[in-house]
This record gives sequence, structure tokens and C-alpha cells, in this order.
Amino acid sequence: MDVYCNNMNLKQIPLELPPGFHKLDLSENLLQNITLELLPFKDSVQQLDLHSNKIQFIQPGLFQHMDNLEVLDISRNFLDVFAQSKTEIGPLPSIKTLDLSGNNLYTGMTVYFLHDAPALRNLSLSGNSITKIEADTFSGSLALSSIDLHNNVVLEIEDGAFESLQNLSELNLSMNSITCITDFNLSQLKLLNLSKNSIESFHTAELDKELMYLDLSRNIIQGVITGADENDYISYGWFKATNQPLNRTLLDNGVPFTNLSSLLYLDMSYNEIKSIPVEFFSSMGSLEFLNLSNNCLESFTSSSSSSLNSLDTLDLNFNALRNLSFAENTLRALKQLYLKGNNLQILAPDTFTNLHSIKVIDLQENHMSVCGWYPRLSNWGSTVQETDCVSFIGIPTLRYLYLSSNAIRSLPQYAFRQTPLLLLDLSKNPGIEVNSKAFSGLESSLMYLSLNGNNLPALNPDLSLLTSLKNLNLSGNLLTGLPPWSKDSSLEVLDLQNNVLISLQYNVVLVLEKTLKTLYLAGNRLSCCSNPRFLHMVQKSVIDIPDIDSVTCQYVKNSEYTEISILRVAQDECDQQDVRSISIIITITTALALAVVLVVLSKYCHQRRLRPEGSYKA
Repeated sequence: MDVYCNNMNLKQIPLELPPGFHKLDLSENLLQNITLELLPFKDSVQQLDLHSNKIQFIQPGLFQHMDNLEVLDISRNFLDVFAQSKTEIGPLPSIKTLDLSGNNLYTGMTVYFLHDAPALRNLSLSGNSITKIEADTFSGSLALSSIDLHNNVVLEIEDGAFESLQNLSELNLSMNSITCITDFNLSQLKLLNLSKNSIESFHTAELDKELMYLDLSRNIIQGVITGADENDYISYGWFKATNQPLNRTLLDNGVPFTNLSSLLYLDMSYNEIKSIPVEFFSSMGSLEFLNLSNNCLESFTSSSSSSLNSLDTLDLNFNALRNLSFAENTLRALKQLYLKGNNLQILAPDTFTNLHSIKVIDLQENHMSVCGWYPRLSNWGSTVQETDCVSFIGIPTLRYLYLSSNAIRSLPQYAFRQTPLLLLDLSKNPGIEVNSKAFSGLESSLMYLSLNGNNLPALNPDLSLLTSLKNLNLSGNLLTGLPPWSKDSSLEVLDLQNNVLISLQYNVVLVLEKTLKTLYLAGNRLSCCSNPRFLHMVQKSVIDIPDIDSVTCQYVKNSEYTEISILRVAQDECDQQDVRSISIIITITTALALAVVLVVLSKYCHQRRLRPEGSYKA
């Protein structure tokens, strides 16, 4: 049974609580002192939540006889006041999880809470003001397996601070001010988070076989030493950061980085790394996730010596990449490749065809050109001979391709032949010329197509042949209408915003109504009354138009065009406009007919006047 007394403005622990409960939640109250009121429940309570109170005092020895208490949360209180008295909280014989975060604790205070916690496994000290991890900080809690120290001000870790923690497998030191770590024996670690510090460089020793997760993101790393003489290592050093300036590169001296054979996750994003030696990954045969985004890399190469054949995700977004190459039989498991925001322009045509498991390629914001397939030239056509384009032909595993903002000038025929894409993003390539056969081969696979922001005056390829297409974005073009649509269409979402549409043709509306669920129309020059069927679809049908409040149309009133909300257009007004239009047409037609009659009569009379008079003889 659990008892919840949270957020009740309690100033003391209630005395009348039901017996036999296992969890007591007293969080978000006004408690200041925790004294003997808990003793009656010492035999039953297993979890005690006291977070977000105003606790300044805890009765020393209070938890000594709570043999079943395993989880204690006293975060976000004022335990710094208690620690200033230099009084120990007393033994914590059974507690396995302890949360002391957000208590304004600073260096030297944690010892008063951890001096006798033999069963403690999980400890959170996040959000405090600790500047130094002293050598004896955890000497009373040797069973620790997880320590969270993120969001402190740690500048220094004393020698041996973690050395005695033989079971420590997870350590979070993110959001601190660490620049240099020495005598730091963490050979048993599986997870190490050092993100958001001020680390400039590091090198490792051969002690890292267990490490599975390493986060070094958002530092100022300028170099990684892939190996060094034995004298360069600090004794028991897991890694050593140096204050000596290094080039902003991952230094290559031909020695493997270290033995990181168990590493699954490596994040070095948001640093200042300019290049990486091939040998850097040589021992990372198990690596599945690699994030090197937001650095200064100018090239990236995978070779047989750094095969990375377990890698699933490679993130190289927002670097300065100009060169990219993948050797054959490398990256065999790679499924997701992110290359957004680089300077890629000229790559070998077969750069991506060697990736035999690839599923996602993101090439947004580069300068790529796409190869076509020309059967009369050869089996691969220009993709074999040209060097100024990259091929996406014959990649049977590729499903998602993002090519927006590449200044692509043309999309040639059969550009995605034998590549069954589900999603294709070609947006923000203004002026692109799309060959009528560019999407040939995608008829049965493509479900999402984006052509927005391309200034297209018309649709050259027949998109209605893409019978599996469900989501089509044509916004931000110069389209005046849509071509006839196949009755086999399965289109569900259509975005036509910011074009120059006047209306949609009757036959197009008839087909789209069968499957379309969502339609975007704002930012066009719609005519209110030119197509009653279209008006009815907009106003009455079950199709969802999320931007309907912004959709306007032009309506003739008092011989002037007026722009009004399409929701305010009444059919009888359109009928009256039609009557007026018919009257005008009849009037004009009658006037033209009279003009023709007058012209004919005028010519006839003129001819009569010119005819000579006859002469008669007697």
C-alpha cells in the first residue's frame, strides 16, 4: 500500500497514518524538521519521498533502525543548513537509492550523509555547488554503482576519489567545469558522461574494455592522442587531460586510440575537432552510435583498418566536410547517415552505393548534384563517367532521402531507379528542372514527397502515377493549377500553400475527394465562384483544412474585386454573380451582333451608292 500526502502544505508528519504501507510520499510540503515521527513506521516503509520541502534538520540516527527503507528522496531542500552543523545523519544500513540533489551542498558536505551507507547503489548529487570531489567523499559508500554529479561546479577530482568504488559502472559529470583529470581509475565503468564541461584534450590508457557509453559533447576538445609512450600516462590514469596547446585535430601517430572494444555509444559533438585519423576507430568494433556533429571536420573516411562494421548511426551534421569516402566492406551495418549543413559538392558517384544497409541519408544544406540513368550509354550511364554528381541508383535498402537546400539545378531521368524510397525531400532547390521521368521506379514505394520552395511553374512529371503517395508538399511554388489526377491515387495530405492557384479543376477535385484527408490552401489567389465543386469541398466536405481561417478568395462586388475569407462566400452570391456575368455576356454579345449588322448594312448602302444608274431609250 502507498500513502500520498504530497502538496498538502503540511508542516509536520501526520501521526495518524494507516499501518503497513510501503511508500510514503510527503513531497512538496512545508516540512522543516524530520524527527522521531517516522519511527512508528520503521518496519514497513520501503520508499520515503521528502523532496521539495524546507527541510533543514534530520534527527541523527533516525534511519538507523529502518531496516526495510531502500529509497530515500530528500532532494530540493535546505540540507546545507544541516551540514553546516557538521553533524552526521547517522547510519543508512538498507538504503540503496539516495537523492540529495538541489540542496546547495558544497565541497566537504556530502560526507555527513554518506559516511555510513554500506548498501547504497545509486546516488544523485546533481544541482548542488560542489567544486571538488575529495578523496574520501565516497569512502563510506563503497557499494556505489551509479553516481550523478551533473550540474555542479566541479573543477577538481582528487587522486583516488573513485578508485575504491569497484562496482561503479555509471558516472555522470556533465555540466561542470572539468578541464583536467588525473589518477582517475575507471576501468570498470560502462557509462561516462563528461558533456558540457571545459575539456580541451585527452588521451586514454589501455584500461577501457568495459566502457559502453561515452559522452564528451559540448566541450572544447582540440585533440585526441591516439597513443603515447608509457611515461606519458599518469599511474592508474583512465585518461589524462593536458593543458598544453594542441592542434585542433585528432592526432595520428599510428597507435590505436585504446581498447574500447565494448563501446556502443560515442558522442563528441559540439567540439572543435578538425580531422580524425583513420586509426582512431580501430578498436571500436562494437560501436553502434557515433555523433561528431557540430565540429570543424573537413573530411571523413572509413577504411578497412577502421571498419566500424557495427555502426548503426553516424551523425556528421554541421561540419565543414568537403571530402567523404567509404571503403568497400566497411560500415556494413550503417542504417542512418546524417550529413546536413556541410560543404559537400563533388563526391565519387558511388559514394553511397557501397553502403549495403543504409536506410536514411540526410544531405540537406550541401551543394550536391544528382546523377541520372541513361540506358543507351551503359548499364550505369553517366553515373560511371561523370564526377560532378552522386548516384542514388541501385540502393535497395535506402528508404529516406533528404536533399533540400542543395541548389540542385536539375533532376535527371531515372534518378532513383532500383531504390525504393518511402520519403524524398527535394524542397528549397529554387529553379530545379525536374525531368518527366525523374521519379520513374518510385511508383509503388514513394509515400512522402516534398517539392516546396522550388518556384515550379508547373509539374513536369506526372505525380499521379505515384500510386502509393500519401503526403505531397507543393507549397511555395508558382503553380496555377494541378494536372489531371489518377483515380488510383491514395493521397491523404496535400500542401498547396503559397502558390498562384485560382481554383482546382473539377476532375481533380472529384478524384482527390475520395482519399484526401488534409489540405493546405492559404496564400493563393483563389477565385470565390469559378468552381462551385471546389468551393463546396472547402466549405462542406470532411477534408480537414488546418489553415482555413487564413484562406481567402477574390470576389467581384460592385464591379470591383474584393478579397474575403472563403468561409464567408455564399453560393447564392456566386449565383447572382453568375447572373450578372451572364447578363454582361448577353449584353456584350448583343452589342457585338448589332455592330456586325450595322457594318454589313453600311457596306451594302455604300455599294448601292456607287452602282451606276441605268439608261432607258424610247
